[in-house]
Amino acid sequence: MGVLFDECAERGIGTGVHLDRPFDIAPDGGTAYDAAALAELVRQAAGWLAAAGAGRGDRVAIVKDNHWDYDLLACAAVRVGAVPAQLSGQLAPEVLEVLLARLDPAVLFTTADLVERARAAGVDLKSVARVVVTSDAAVPGAVALDDLRGHAAPAPHRRHEDEPLVIDHTSGTTGVPKLVVHSTRTIIGELARFEARRMPKIGARPDDVVATASSYAHGRTFCWTAVVMSVAPREVVVLTSQDPDRADPVLRAHPPTILEGLPASYVRFRPLIERLDNPFRRVRLYISTYDAVHPPTIRAYLAASRHPSPLWMDGWGQTETGPLTFRFHTRRSIAREGAATHDVGRPIPVKTGLRLVDPDTFEPVRPGRPGLVLARTSARCLDYLGESRRWERKRVGDWWNTGDIGVRGWDGSVRLLDREVDHAPGMSCVETEDVLEDRLPRAWECVLLTRPGELPLPVVVTADGELPDEDWHRARRGLPPMAEPVVLTWDEVPRTGTGKVRRLELRGQLTGRVDTCGTGRWT
Repeated sequence: MGVLFDECAERGIGTGVHLDRPFDIAPDGGTAYDAAALAELVRQAAGWLAAAGAGRGDRVAIVKDNHWDYDLLACAAVRVGAVPAQLSGQLAPEVLEVLLARLDPAVLFTTADLVERARAAGVDLKSVARVVVTSDAAVPGAVALDDLRGHAAPAPHRRHEDEPLVIDHTSGTTGVPKLVVHSTRTIIGELARFEARRMPKIGARPDDVVATASSYAHGRTFCWTAVVMSVAPREVVVLTSQDPDRADPVLRAHPPTILEGLPASYVRFRPLIERLDNPFRRVRLYISTYDAVHPPTIRAYLAASRHPSPLWMDGWGQTETGPLTFRFHTRRSIAREGAATHDVGRPIPVKTGLRLVDPDTFEPVRPGRPGLVLARTSARCLDYLGESRRWERKRVGDWWNTGDIGVRGWDGSVRLLDREVDHAPGMSCVETEDVLEDRLPRAWECVLLTRPGELPLPVVVTADGELPDEDWHRARRGLPPMAEPVVLTWDEVPRTGTGKVRRLELRGQLTGRVDTCGTGRWT
């Protein structure tokens, strides 16, 4: 990964990259790049990191605003022999402090704004690394990026494929995220190399325009970076914000044929479908990762495409494992009310295996019975940095405990019910949320919070924080008993860097309680 862009430039790859705003590390560099320009930027960044003191075996923590230069900085760290750790700038300062203490980085690459926000919360980021580099402004006790520019990059360092390559964190929906350590073998050899194969219908082609709207602090985009540069589509479009008005101009200028996005990005971009110059008209493949996308959203995007048979591909997996299953939706399969998006499909042939067991005995359960989902994949991460015992508790021989409760069908497919920590016997929050979103056109999102000894609490997210009583009473007919809903706007809901709802925090915010129906042993 340290020489990825150099090799692409040497191969003459002509992919044009278009950004919705300039890179934070190159604010004067514009919004258009090719492989050679990206290679030069990574080389320059390697020089900065080396000048700051990062070298072989060191850890480099990257915490900044959301942009693809997270992955360029990670490649630069790899180039100098260091191990990059990508941490979301949306993490709370006290959480960031815990993760940085576990990392003990030689260099922390961040922003003056984040340093100040942390200081206001009582956290001194300048004390958690040997050297702190700020990209946007000078901060007392830190090194300004402008003071490091112009330093030559050292020769690229190559490491063994089983040594740590990159550290990413989990979403952190139920507390402090885990620091997931991947090697070249796991994240590149097993995940990126498989995805880079030119598979019919779902593989990128030379004439494709590939757009992504993601959280670049997470491992998915590190893998995606390797894939998208290797398969060399005609254009790549990078979206950094979930603001539809910021995304609209670049999407209209470069209409994608493949779009990958966070579930939250798909929800927020839906108003663009109704505009005169619909930017999704050429999409042949939509890709969703990180979390469930509910049927109304999928229907809207498939209908927006003018392609005769667009596909929606859902990938289910974890930061620790990469994708474990794929499920495809078409206009026809998602047309009826009640179409299940929580059916995650079958394990990826040859690559992954799934097994459902009783959470107490770990004995296999029969098809049709709820069980804890175990996964087997050679892409499994090496460890949780600073929490090796926690990693060991989730390893069951060659199997990995996902912490999800699901049901296996007689055809081998798996339907997810809930995270074990949130699961209440006799119902599925995910399934109920699917139905509620189908029946509530005004809803941007529905979240069902389970509570021990009490009725589940539904939270409905709308544009204005309003929901007519008659709409709710019509929507809840035939569903399990629930409390009266709480209606919120999007910004009132606590979220992770990937847009997932922090259910534990939301439950505490609304009820004053954080206890759950599950045990939480495998979060």
